[in-house]
Amino acid sequence: MEYTKEHWKGSVITSPLPPTLVSCAYENKVNVLTVAWTGILNTKPPVTYISVRPERYSYELIKNSGEFVINLPTQELVRAVDWCGVRSGRKFDKFRECKLHTEPCIGVGAPMIAECPVSIECKVREVISLGTHDMFIADIVGINAAQELLDDSGRLCIEKAGLIAYAHGDYFTLGKKLGSFGYSVRKKKKKRR
Repeated sequence: MEYTKEHWKGSVITSPLPPTLVSCAYENKVNVLTVAWTGILNTKPPVTYISVRPERYSYELIKNSGEFVINLPTQELVRAVDWCGVRSGRKFDKFRECKLHTEPCIGVGAPMIAECPVSIECKVREVISLGTHDMFIADIVGINAAQELLDDSGRLCIEKAGLIAYAHGDYFTLGKKLGSFGYSVRKKKKKRR
């Protein structure tokens, strides 16, 4: 199918995105905020980023500690994801309000969220001011994956996690698998006779 397109001025339109719960800590302050501006920047070494508005309560916690954890929430946590994105840690204990529990990480001082099946430990390597947001570029120093999502060979079966997506102000569950990396060029196996 070909589409007839309209031209608009530059804007944020890349969708869907993973709405994540980013946990952070500095001194005796611990917080969690919702971040959808995140992704992978490099494979070796593994590098990720989050973009955060400087006026957010968590901004200073991340900037001062140089650490954060990207937690991947499930569809059961969609209300907490939304709530942590619209409420401030200056006024609320978001962990208590959303009934989220912290667990210590191995490679960073920020906690991971026990209810999230995957938690990605990150150490900031650079901060880039972009305008409304600053991008925290970070090395991925550890990953914590739920044992329930591992197959017999130890491979992470992320499709079993029930992760969610965010697009244009709405939350969605992920749909059915359409293929896997490289399937379009993979040779078909010959049938044995």
